Formats: sequence, structure tokens, C-alpha cells
Amino acid sequence: MSAVTDTAPGTRAPQPRGGLSQSVSDSLVIAKRNLIRMARIPEMVIFGLIQPVMFVVLFTYVFGGSIQVGGSTSASAYREFLMAGIFAQTVTFATAGAGAGIADDMHKGLIDRFRSLPMARGAVLTGRTLADLVQTALTLVVLAIVAVIVGWRVHENMAKVLLGFLLLLLLGYAFSWIGALIGLSVRTPEAATSGGLIWLFPLTFISNAFVDANQMPTFLRHIAEWNPFSATVQACRELFGNLPPGFQTSDAWPMQNPILASVLWSLLILVVFRTLAVRKYRSASI
Repeated sequence: MSAVTDTAPGTRAPQPRGGLSQSVSDSLVIAKRNLIRMARIPEMVIFGLIQPVMFVVLFTYVFGGSIQVGGSTSASAYREFLMAGIFAQTVTFATAGAGAGIADDMHKGLIDRFRSLPMARGAVLTGRTLADLVQTALTLVVLAIVAVIVGWRVHENMAKVLLGFLLLLLLGYAFSWIGALIGLSVRTPEAATSGGLIWLFPLTFISNAFVDANQMPTFLRHIAEWNPFSATVQACRELFGNLPPGFQTSDAWPMQNPILASVLWSLLILVVFRTLAVRKYRSASI
């Protein structure tokens, strides 16, 4: 028995759109959906702010004055040295939230419903990561205000400062695709949260985020110097003018060229994990 479909009088069947225009339009629709959801559940944003603010306060007042950077244990010098690391940690830790959100959508069957619609394959993930990028940007604004309150200052022009924050957002966006892949690969949001955090702790702590990597054992120092996280932190310190007097920069290429290294690392992560995540999305099922 054949099925016959009729078009109602006065209506026209939607015309197919080009691949790029469809992908952009669908991605923006999904991003809007996720932003509306964030606005209706403000505790998602509030709880996302609490941890980085706690890190700022704890590291500033508990460790400030006891960690040596640039041959000095000055609390103010460490405070300025620290903030680039806190900023970078904040944008990368958002990975866990991105993964948990996608895993929750998978668990509820929402991803399967999206896959049944005539929409660009990568739009669901792109829209989700764009919404997460907006939330990360808001978190950075609040965190910067808190940092200024506790005494953080920049010593470069506004163009360099803005470039530093753009590098942070690029790193965060690249890492959100790692979160997307994790969220599509696990069965529950709880597993996505654990899977999104467990590898971030060694990544952020075996780096130059909180201590001078030159003080690490040789094998750890080499790991820290070539850590993509370290490149962004070093770039931000230079762009913010937060390198302490007497600080000895490593001879490793990423530390000598941190801005270029940060961009290259972020783009590499973005391309690789976006490709893997979209491929996983096409075959993922509950």
C-alpha cells in the first residue's frame, strides 16, 4: 500500500538549503535552545561560578606568600602570576559540564529526536558548544571582577588584554569538544562528569598554572612546557603583563612562542575532537 502525501492549498514544501547555511542556521537554533534553558535554570550558571571564585580566594590568601615565583615569595607577585592559571583552569573545567549536558540529552532521548530531524549532523553539537562558550565568557567576566577585587592588575594595553581573553575562550571552546565526545561516549551524566574531570586535574596541575615549571623535576618540567594548557597560561601572562620580575622563561619552543603555540594547540584540539565527536554523534544511540 503506497502512501500519498498532499500539500495543503496555499502552502509550499520547504526548499532544501545549502549545506553551510543549513548548518549555521541549525547550530544557532540549538544554541538558542540551550541558552534559554540556562536562563530558566540559573543555578546552572551560579554553581558554575562558585568553584572558580573559591579557587581565586583560596589560592590568593592561603598560598599567596608561600610559593616562590621569579625568586620572590611576594603575595602580590604570586597573585598576578596565579590569575592566568585560574582563568585557564576555569575555561577547561567547563568541559565536564558540557559533557554532562550532552550525556543528559542522550539519556533522555533528546539526541535521538534531533537525529531524526532534517538538520545538519554537526549542528546539535555545535549549538551546544556555542552555548557553553557564552556561559564560559560570562564566567570569565565575573571571575575577572573578583580577581580585581582581591588585587589582580594588568600592566598592558587593552588590546593585549582582550587578546589574552580571546585565547582563553578559544582554548575553552576547543576543550568543550572533548567534553562533547565524552558525553556521547558514556551512558549517564554522572559518568560524563567524572570522565570530564579525572583527566583535567593532571593536565592543569602538571603545568605552569600554579607554580613555576622550572622548579619541577626534569621529566615533569618537559611535560609542563609542552602542555597545551601551559602555552595558553604563558601567553596570557605575557599579554596581561603578569610575569614577575626576574622570572626565567624556559627555552622550550611553546614557552618562547606562547601565543602562536596556544593558537596552534587550540586549533589542533578543535579540529581533531570536533571530527571525532560528529562521527560519534552519527552512530551514537542509547
